[in-house]
Amino acid sequence: MNDLRQNKTIGSRLLDTVERVGNKLPHPFMLFLYLAVAVILFSWFIASLGVSFIHPGTGEETTVNSLVSADGFMYILDSMISNFIGFTPLGLVLTMMLGIGLAQQVGLVETFIKSTILKAPAKLVTVAVVTTGIIGNIASDAAYVLVPPLGAMIFYAIGRHPLAGMAAGFAGVGAGFTANFLPAGTDVLLSGISTEVVQTMDPNMVVHMTDNYFFMFISSIMLIIICTVITERVIEPRLGKFNPAFGAKEYVDQELEKVGPKETKALLIAVFTGFVYLALVSFLIVPESGILRGEGGSIVPSPFISNIVPIILFLFLTVSIAYGVAAGVIKSTRDVPEMMAEAIKSMAGYIVLIFAAAQFIAYFDWSNIGVWIAVSGAEFLESINMTGIGVLVAFIFLTTLLNLFIFSGSAQWALMAPVFIPMFMLLDYHPALVQLAYRIGDSSTSVITPMNPYVPMVLAFMKKYDSRSGFGTLFSIMLPYTLVILGLWIVLFLVWTWFGLPIGPGVTDYKG
Repeated sequence: MNDLRQNKTIGSRLLDTVERVGNKLPHPFMLFLYLAVAVILFSWFIASLGVSFIHPGTGEETTVNSLVSADGFMYILDSMISNFIGFTPLGLVLTMMLGIGLAQQVGLVETFIKSTILKAPAKLVTVAVVTTGIIGNIASDAAYVLVPPLGAMIFYAIGRHPLAGMAAGFAGVGAGFTANFLPAGTDVLLSGISTEVVQTMDPNMVVHMTDNYFFMFISSIMLIIICTVITERVIEPRLGKFNPAFGAKEYVDQELEKVGPKETKALLIAVFTGFVYLALVSFLIVPESGILRGEGGSIVPSPFISNIVPIILFLFLTVSIAYGVAAGVIKSTRDVPEMMAEAIKSMAGYIVLIFAAAQFIAYFDWSNIGVWIAVSGAEFLESINMTGIGVLVAFIFLTTLLNLFIFSGSAQWALMAPVFIPMFMLLDYHPALVQLAYRIGDSSTSVITPMNPYVPMVLAFMKKYDSRSGFGTLFSIMLPYTLVILGLWIVLFLVWTWFGLPIGPGVTDYKG
């Protein structure tokens, strides 16, 4: 043991310390309750100072709302239930688990992994998980629910540490959230906000959804390489050999037996059924008059993108039922809801955790503390009067800091864009470049902020494989991804702007 400790690098020992200290924190449920209490007290303290600021979205003078007041007390009481049941990730996670859970219960996931992933070259597995996470961002938040648990299952099935697989998937989805090989909903949201702000200064100017495409395409390749190398060279060696003694029985006791002819036939039937389902969905998308297309026949945005979760759910249910019936696992209609209920039982801990997390995030939003921090940070950056590309790098760092308090990418950009786009336009920077700098900072820290509503979900899945896991474990695993991605992304940004490469179609003259 002493030799093992001596052989550890300084970075590994530092991460061990982070994990050890972090795991001494209270149970995540209690931690979120303590954070909620801290927000209540902090809102009272800031409000008592009489702090006011101009809201960048409305242009009106705004104050920090104290939760230690009559209005605050009534808000805490009135909103408690709605905060919980209205917490978007809760419905999304449970909905997706109906489909994913059924696929697990009938044995489809295990058979698929044994028939495909286990036969793939070992070096490609990590790349596949990370790439799936990045591409999965087209499905927006649904990727958070699908990819990390799938990564854990795949890694465990091939004898690798499941937490490393979960980390690879989470990094692909979270740290690379705004990067993709195809324009996604995020491009539409951010460019729409940017255009609204830009047209207050130049009514004829538009920031298009493809204005960051070239840079983000190359960024996707870079992120796949970074996440793969960190997973295999940093995370897995540090985690060591997986000990199933601390895992939940239903997750670690599954023995991967050889796929028999019955299961193989059932898998082929499930795949065929899946293709039929996708073909039917395609008939609603491909024609220009398809009902899943948006206005003017657009794909992004469209009802297809906004309803991607139920579409994916029905895909899982369809192929799972087809497999279950063909494999003889589903013998009657009552088997389907019973298996789905069994899958939801495993999410009981997550549901309890979300109750506390939802209150903390709702209190933080209602108090306006996040907006006040954002405006204060903007004023500071403006006060130091920097010029040149260095001010955009400072803006990236400010965004990473604010992302720890305001997680939603579109909400944070809605707050920051009205302040920073005009400021940088006065310095002759194209608003698309400012938006690009924002996206770098926003994505990099999304996997380590407690304001990410999917962090509790990932933590709940981690505990299925290792009951000792806590926030310290999650933070220490994901921190290397954040630091390396942020650093190399800034380097890519500087090199790109130095050579004046186009960041998107037609966006070449973007810096003064």
